Amino acid sequence: MSLKGKRIAILAEQDFEDSELIEPLKAMKEAGAQVFVVGSGSQTTYKGKRGKATIKVDIDADKVRAEDFDAIIIPGGYAPDKMRLHQSMIDLVRKAYGLGGVIAAICHGPQLLISADIVRGRRVTSWPSVAIDLKNAGANWVDEPIVRDGNLITSRKPSDLPVFNRAIIQALGG
Repeated sequence: MSLKGKRIAILAEQDFEDSELIEPLKAMKEAGAQVFVVGSGSQTTYKGKRGKATIKVDIDADKVRAEDFDAIIIPGGYAPDKMRLHQSMIDLVRKAYGLGGVIAAICHGPQLLISADIVRGRRVTSWPSVAIDLKNAGANWVDEPIVRDGNLITSRKPSDLPVFNRAIIQALGG
């Protein structure tokens, strides 16, 4: 289950769902990947919405290239709604997806996928309140712990994190 040589970006903004950023970060590092926290540029550190975690940004989205990453992980919480306001975040996800990189979003994370216009015709899941938005964007929404459709991986909630992390590792060949 080694991800040695793989480079993963975890996107961050203020009020991310604490466990949905911290647990994938830890799991990917433990699997041997190089993991970078990529911020929107609005701050150098972000706090989780539950106040349990603070994360330091390694680099801003407008300073990275999609081709430098094998995967992009988008945690939930209130952060994805804020990420949608930053074109650099949208462009990074859209370009990485187009290059065939693994795009993994959990909970409210698929909100950013909608803004990147990559869900039309795709099978996805999310937190229930995001379902209508995904359907309106042309996605086929299902209520399952993990959904993989090509290079797109989506999951619903913090209790799905173990299968979410395993799916990302598996998609990257680990």
